[in-house]
Amino acid sequence: MPRSIFILGDSISIQYGPFLQQALEGFADVSRKSGLEEALQDLNRAQGANGGDSRDCRQYLQEMLRARALHPDLFLLNCGLHDIKCKTGARQTQVPPDAYRANLQAILQLLSDAAIPLVWIRTTPVDEAKHNVAANDIWRWSADVDRYNAIADEVMRKAHIAIIDLHGYTSGLGQELTSDGRHFPESIQRLQAAFLAGWVQCYLAH
Repeated sequence: MPRSIFILGDSISIQYGPFLQQALEGFADVSRKSGLEEALQDLNRAQGANGGDSRDCRQYLQEMLRARALHPDLFLLNCGLHDIKCKTGARQTQVPPDAYRANLQAILQLLSDAAIPLVWIRTTPVDEAKHNVAANDIWRWSADVDRYNAIADEVMRKAHIAIIDLHGYTSGLGQELTSDGRHFPESIQRLQAAFLAGWVQCYLAH
């Protein structure tokens, strides 16, 4: 019987999600937060199936667990790209580092209390030169990607949570990976899905 995997993540996970399901066909069924069509209307907004920032993820989990509507064999989580949003030209992030840390710790407690196994996925790279242009009302900085990944690494390792380094894997695929500074073409999405599928299969096999 196939395992059940639930993904809560940003638009990057929405893009590689279908390819991950294909790669895991017969081994696991992949589901996610509802509202896929709404999320696909604008991948830059935290709407529909898009998990949004760490506050959004925390609130969503609280609601789902209160309703006893979440029972996966494995929970794949990522949040960070929305947390590090800055208004054009600014450096103040949407969710400050201390709040990000607190939200992740609260999420871990929620999942631990519900006995749901968690694997964390590191936030993918940002290309500032393409992303931070005058036409965009939201900017992101590579230094913040690194800073928030480091916070998450510390929180997860302290709690003995497994980490998938999607950031490192994606960075190793070469230069000029994105067209808009944060989203990836289908060829990269497929590679990300294959990487995640291999990791998940090994993890669940033990």
